[in-house]
Amino acid sequence: MKRTEQTLLEQMKISDVEILHRMELLDLTKEELELLSSHKITIEDNIDIIVNEFYEKQTEIDEISLLIGDADTLRRLRSSQRKYVMDLFSGNYDSEYVNNRLRIGMVHKRIGVEPKLYLSAVRTLKDVITKSLKRIITKNEVLEQTLDALDKLLYFDTTLVFDTYIDCLVGEIENAKNKTEVYAKSLEKKVAERTHQLEEQAQRDPLTSLYNQRAMQEFLRRDISISRRRQVKLSLVYFDVDKFKQINDNFGHIKGDEVLKNIGQAVLNNVRETDVPCRYGGDEFCIILPECGSAGARVICEKIIQEFADRYPDYSISMGIAETGLDEDINGEKLIKKADENMYLAKKESGSQIRV
Repeated sequence: MKRTEQTLLEQMKISDVEILHRMELLDLTKEELELLSSHKITIEDNIDIIVNEFYEKQTEIDEISLLIGDADTLRRLRSSQRKYVMDLFSGNYDSEYVNNRLRIGMVHKRIGVEPKLYLSAVRTLKDVITKSLKRIITKNEVLEQTLDALDKLLYFDTTLVFDTYIDCLVGEIENAKNKTEVYAKSLEKKVAERTHQLEEQAQRDPLTSLYNQRAMQEFLRRDISISRRRQVKLSLVYFDVDKFKQINDNFGHIKGDEVLKNIGQAVLNNVRETDVPCRYGGDEFCIILPECGSAGARVICEKIIQEFADRYPDYSISMGIAETGLDEDINGEKLIKKADENMYLAKKESGSQIRV
């Protein structure tokens, strides 16, 4: 249940039994409460004197004057203080009385009244009320009993007020803790995302967005190991742009970079999710094709050649394919060498060619 759906009594879990227990701890008896209520009328007759004297003393303290701030606020405070003093002598000290005291603590905490200022105010109020009671009560024994009861009741009130002070502080700490946890999780997520981005950048060729040679070597070792364990074929495609140096020499490196970038895009457009397209270096490219024989590799190569030819009909690429046999113990270096040799066989023929 939300806090806004609960009374302060419910939030603080203060029942009628708890109220009686707190009074017992202070030795505040029913007879003493009745004694206080017997002076209700005389206190009501002197309420303006009590409140005026109280605020006259309070406003002499600079910290309190700053908190009050203006005449309108002081007027509202005077009205609230009248009710507070009259409640002390009301004769009703039930759950409603307690809830009102809890609210006082909550309000004081929210407007920034420090505990030392609140305790100072309680002390001042007690002195002012005592002064009035001494004028009203003529019998010393009754006066002494009344002042003792008032002292206990003010202690009772103060414990309630400080309970809400503490509850507010605990709430603030919990809120700050939750915010910190949320921030920490958010930061952890951002760090993880950024770390992943940096790892990706470290593995990628900036021009073509394909994996770089270092990343390719790691993937190739992994995928050959998996292929051997699962007893499935793996193919490696090795290719480059025919007469690429002439493109750079005749049209400049900007044109050459454009061609390489578009080759990279053609590769990305036609490989499977499980494939690893790489820029091996310069105008040389490799594609690792897990769980794919040479026939399947040829189909992918033909699609890449077609897309490249549609964009650059005057240029060609030569592609070599090598595959791992099911019983063959081959490493990445040997597989690259075989695919490279097949690529050079493809170059012996004109136009874009594929050799297996």
